[in-house]
Amino acid sequence: MRAGLVQLNSSDDPAANLPVTLGLIDDAVAQGAEFVLTPEVTNCVSGSRSHQRAVLHPEDSDPTLQALRDRAAERGIWLLIGSLALKTTDPDGRFANRSFLIGPDGGIRARYDKIHMFDVDVSPEETYRESDGFRPGRQAVTADMPIGKLGLSICYDIRFPQLYRRLAQGGARVLTVPAAFSYVTGAAHWESLLRARAIENGCYVLAPAQTGTHAASTGRTRQTHGHSLVVAPWGEVVADGGTDPGVVMADLDPAEIDRARARVPSLRHDTEFDGPA
Repeated sequence: MRAGLVQLNSSDDPAANLPVTLGLIDDAVAQGAEFVLTPEVTNCVSGSRSHQRAVLHPEDSDPTLQALRDRAAERGIWLLIGSLALKTTDPDGRFANRSFLIGPDGGIRARYDKIHMFDVDVSPEETYRESDGFRPGRQAVTADMPIGKLGLSICYDIRFPQLYRRLAQGGARVLTVPAAFSYVTGAAHWESLLRARAIENGCYVLAPAQTGTHAASTGRTRQTHGHSLVVAPWGEVVADGGTDPGVVMADLDPAEIDRARARVPSLRHDTEFDGPA
């Protein structure tokens, strides 16, 4: 299966971001992609909760979701919408950070809400409190695809290997990690973490990313790391999107998954043990 990872520099204007996203999906299809993936918060990169309340929609009326479903059906492709920021009915008013797997008929095959919230102090100048605006998910999710079972995750999830072990033990052979990774932590940790999750589980890891400085009509601008990556099950990076918006392509071979797992069958060696004394 040929995969195309879309690397975006989304602003905080969903209406302006949509045609750019659709155009890059078409570029990936023109290069032979059967499976196209977009990054986290494809529709809107914003740190302003008031702005998000003004421009975001619930899932059932979100124009970005509908347009991307229609484009998947028109092109006959599998499409991972890395995530959309969506309004919810929660009484606390927090949004969902939700990934969607769309089938070639445009149908929603799976949904995943980001479990781990990015509440960190990278530096005095760069702090994040994702849980202030987004409610965490509670359910790990896999979905069937022609290449094998897909395990879904989003961005900060990558730092929690127990999630990926659960996905792999549940049959996942390809792991998706759409992201809007911090520029600082991305330079330090992005590639290492993705390679580790691939090696530990004998899985392909597909990580489409946001990149660059993101235009904001309100609040502070945000800078993300880019470098959308495809990592093979043995841990080698087979595609790197660099730092410009665009598409990075990679061919996925299910036999590579089988070979990696046969060489180091660690998924069969998990052992229960007691905690430290």
